[in-house]
Amino acid sequence: MRAAGLVVAEIHEVMRAAIVPGATPQDLDAIARRELAARGATSNFLGYGGFPATVCVSVNDVVVHGIPDATPFDEGDIVSLDFGAVLDGWHGDAAVTVPVGPVPEPVARLLDDCEDALWSGIAAMTAGRRVRDIGTAIEQTIESRGDYGIVEEYGGHGIGTAMHMDPHVMNYRTRQRGPKLVPGLCLAVEPMITMGGPETHVLDDEWTVKTDDGSWAAHFEHSIAVTPDGPWVLTALDGGAERLTALGVPAAAAHRG
Repeated sequence: MRAAGLVVAEIHEVMRAAIVPGATPQDLDAIARRELAARGATSNFLGYGGFPATVCVSVNDVVVHGIPDATPFDEGDIVSLDFGAVLDGWHGDAAVTVPVGPVPEPVARLLDDCEDALWSGIAAMTAGRRVRDIGTAIEQTIESRGDYGIVEEYGGHGIGTAMHMDPHVMNYRTRQRGPKLVPGLCLAVEPMITMGGPETHVLDDEWTVKTDDGSWAAHFEHSIAVTPDGPWVLTALDGGAERLTALGVPAAAAHRG
């Protein structure tokens, strides 16, 4: 799975560099297709439930599942990329939200706070804890940062020989503790927050998810393995070592790469 995760991480870097004013979501899809082929990997998004592209590109008030089109990015937009790959039967899945040039300070904070919440959730993924602990850590971080809406209809999931597997990983504390985190369990953790309310709706294309109030949204995701040495972030180039070390959490990447 680490090999599939590295494919996802590398292609994310290539796509991020192409997010400039005048570029389009379709440009990013073309990049993803080219880079997957160059690495001998395939897409786990293309054709999934009929999805017509290799990457979800969600702009501004689109939370998730945006279908790439020919609308150019404007300076000041924010663009969420949700992208996955399959290599040798193993899946990787990750998401990031990127500003198109300078953005207002509250929008920049939205992105930083959502990403920090993701890493708080990852830091909770130590063996012996419970799935609920991930959502609790995410929620606590978000609520400590501001008056954000936590999108409840969508969340993380198990990942491995399929893109979506049990268990479901919520982005807030639940009454049920959920399964125990044991070495070998792999999860995709993905907080989604808005600058307004948490309510969303799906457009007529049956994919694109927008906020009801038009507020802008951020989405960050990594695929992570639970190991005896700590979380191993399979879709981070450094395995999560830098961010986890800063949080005081043992990082499996220190032992595994």
